[in-house]
Amino acid sequence: MLIAQITDTHVGFDRGNPDEANFRRLTAAVRHLAEGPNRPDLVLLTGDLTEFGDADSYVRLAEAVRPCPCPVWPMVGNHDARAALLAGFPDTPLAGGFVQYALEFDALRLLVLDTLEPGRHGGAFCADRAAWLKARLAERPDVPTIIAMHHPPFAAGLAWLDSDPGEAWIARFADAIGGHGQVAGIVCGHLHRTIHTQWNGVALTVSGSTAPGVALDLRPVDSERPDGRAMIVDDLPSYALHWWDGTRLISHAETVGHGAVLACYDDSMRGIVRTVAQERES
Repeated sequence: MLIAQITDTHVGFDRGNPDEANFRRLTAAVRHLAEGPNRPDLVLLTGDLTEFGDADSYVRLAEAVRPCPCPVWPMVGNHDARAALLAGFPDTPLAGGFVQYALEFDALRLLVLDTLEPGRHGGAFCADRAAWLKARLAERPDVPTIIAMHHPPFAAGLAWLDSDPGEAWIARFADAIGGHGQVAGIVCGHLHRTIHTQWNGVALTVSGSTAPGVALDLRPVDSERPDGRAMIVDDLPSYALHWWDGTRLISHAETVGHGAVLACYDDSMRGIVRTVAQERES
């Protein structure tokens, strides 16, 4: 199964501009995905889908992702609003008022989580959401499960965006998945960079964003003293492709807008292709 992850689209950032850069970046990514060689089985939109949570932006977002060649499943981030998202994507399931749901397949499950607390930039995961997650994990303990959530439950070294690992919501999430060995991977957004790590023994990938990226600066930050560091950079739009091969989740980062092609599969490249194929068979 191939899962595409598009995150942090921030549609509507430039209010009143129908040709805003974030919308163009998103549509370029969707076109790249729809016309490229890697056709996903589904697309996850992992939060911060709009900038201001307004209804018009969700309408535009739905328009932008319509060319996707497969089902599209949205979720909320800290810039989103549940009611407006549901109006724009009316088939999105709810659980107890939260945008949480399970996607069921024969040999794989995806559990989509809601980490939004209105007015808070960082993540949240209350007791009700944790109970829902525990119940879903208990239902099919033998089926490999991927969890999708907007906020990463760890500190990546991006001091002005990171959650504190000691925050209560992270402990609650860790407790909910603890002891459930079928959790094969976690995919997140929020940080506008591609990041891979292990968290509590589970492989975790943060996807890059279609909106501009976050500069890589791992120094501490003083919230009272600006130091002129770069914060947002005009990186190429990106998305992730997560391939479930039946035993593990293999994640690829894809950027939209490449340099010149330096080699194609012609006679000059046949030797290396043949060599690798022979080595795999030996």
